[in-house]
Amino acid sequence: MVNQAFTVDLNKPLVFQVGHLGEAYEEWVHQPIVGKETPRFFASDIMEFFTRTAWWAIPLIWLPVVCWFVFTSAKIGLSPCELAATVVGGLFIWTLLEYSLHRFLFHIKTKGYWANTLHYLIHGCHHKHPMDGLRLVFPPAATLILLVPFWSLIKFLAPASYAPAIFGGGLLGYVMYDCTHYYLHHGKPLKGVSHDLKRYHMNHHFRIQNKGFGITSAFWDRVFGTLPPQSYQTSS
Repeated sequence: MVNQAFTVDLNKPLVFQVGHLGEAYEEWVHQPIVGKETPRFFASDIMEFFTRTAWWAIPLIWLPVVCWFVFTSAKIGLSPCELAATVVGGLFIWTLLEYSLHRFLFHIKTKGYWANTLHYLIHGCHHKHPMDGLRLVFPPAATLILLVPFWSLIKFLAPASYAPAIFGGGLLGYVMYDCTHYYLHHGKPLKGVSHDLKRYHMNHHFRIQNKGFGITSAFWDRVFGTLPPQSYQTSS
């Protein structure tokens, strides 16, 4: 049962309340409130602004950055075939990162005040309010902060001519992920791959939250054995 010693007031800013739930946070955050209303996170309007992002801002901001990095590798001297293969390689790296972040960071179990608070900001809010359209994609300011160490790591590991294209491919994968994620929640696909992906992801939210960590595909769930049981995959 949810901790009776503390009750979250949904009419007040949420972020600094959820930490008080302690061990009960895990159960509380996985009891979704299905509605398109955007809850208040912070009392500060400035902090609140940075937690709300329209989905179209992601391609608008990051696709030009993708193009710049890919063009940089082309300018250095990669052939079109090398460039395409490197971008695809970056995309593939992203798919593993997408799965790993979702499984091992976004679904880490917490119980301390600040751990609960941080988890709620990163991913818990999405499970609590899965249809909140302004908190389905990652805020650009937070993305920028995370991109700096990733770019540094790629520059360290990869040859100078390949590093920008690898990074551009990975960033393209992120853009595809965020747009796909938004569509899976708010789009209405009737059949085909998009319909199957939507059902797969909705099962993760509402039926079996410790399985099905892939968003853009179930590939890594198959590799690492985190596919939902067959009954969840075939039922609507």
